[in-house]
Amino acid sequence: MKTLKFKLYQHKRNRHLKRTINAAGVIYNHCIALHRRYYRMYGKYLSCAKLQSHIAKLRKRNSFWQQVGSQAVQDICQRIDKAYQLFFKHNKKGVRPPGFKKVKKYKSFTLKQAGYKFLSGNRVKIGSKVYQFWKSREIEGTVKTLTIKRTTLGELFMVVVVDDGSPEVEVKTGRIAGFDFGLKTFLTCFSSGDATRTDGTKIESPQFFKQSLNAITKAARQHSKKLKGSSNRERARKNLVRKYEDISNRRRDWFWKLAHELTDKFDVLCFETLNLKGMQRLWGRKISDLAFGEFLQILEWVAKKKNNLVVFIDQWYPSSKTCSSCRHVLENLDLSVREWRCPSCQSVNGRDENAARNIQMVGASSIRLGDVRQAMPAIAV
Repeated sequence: MKTLKFKLYQHKRNRHLKRTINAAGVIYNHCIALHRRYYRMYGKYLSCAKLQSHIAKLRKRNSFWQQVGSQAVQDICQRIDKAYQLFFKHNKKGVRPPGFKKVKKYKSFTLKQAGYKFLSGNRVKIGSKVYQFWKSREIEGTVKTLTIKRTTLGELFMVVVVDDGSPEVEVKTGRIAGFDFGLKTFLTCFSSGDATRTDGTKIESPQFFKQSLNAITKAARQHSKKLKGSSNRERARKNLVRKYEDISNRRRDWFWKLAHELTDKFDVLCFETLNLKGMQRLWGRKISDLAFGEFLQILEWVAKKKNNLVVFIDQWYPSSKTCSSCRHVLENLDLSVREWRCPSCQSVNGRDENAARNIQMVGASSIRLGDVRQAMPAIAV
């Protein structure tokens, strides 16, 4: 499966798509209300099949709801059902059930087998209207779904999922690398027997939000000064949103390039499992700016496409406290200590470089590519 994203041309007829998204938001909120009412009355969960059947009957009597295709309505019910299943599975971890959304902030609707048709050139027919889009690449393969998304700026994008059926790219370098994520350095890399990236190579993060902090602060101040409900405030809001989107786009572009660079040089990439939500509570904006979770999602997708392997070691393995030479484990190691001497073998270990080496050895042993005896099981300290 491959996902392609295209921007629709600005046109007056786009209001029909925006009205459809608004109608989808109304249906979504009605489905949430039905779920809550059903639970209050019967103490049970409303199944997806029953919800789809009931919404289909209501849709026949509501002309505004009929702007949303039948398959798009079914997809809304499936989205809600999936959100509730995640809530039932992970409610002890703080996951909350789906709630109501403002219709103006509702983002998308999805069409599956019907409701759209690609015409010649860069035109697509959605419903009874024809729209043009920026065709940055050819659409090759079987189209599975088509999603219309609305941004906070009011721009419309078309997201197409296709099954291209092309063979997967397989890159074999015979290299395995360990990576340690840090606040001062985005990634510290260790790869044994590698000529391009040696022990302790550091990859610095551009910290895009920090670079644009002054511009963001100025735009937010200008927005807060404008009268609520005025056109000037709306203009200032869009200016602020553009600043944030620019940061997000530059960061994502850097993540994709870095993911391709790493997967081209290494076959197996080892990382430590981190509690990113807990780290965000401690360091806040710093963790959000680094966006390590988003990078891992992109890296896993690229690695899967190239038949590479991403390995995560145990969250509680003391990678920073363990000496990579003799496996001695320290009882305590303060975060401010960047370098320490092992009391057993007297070797000097850099905090990040030592952690990256341990992550590489434990990751290799977990998939039986390294010396299992050397990489001891995780020790909770």
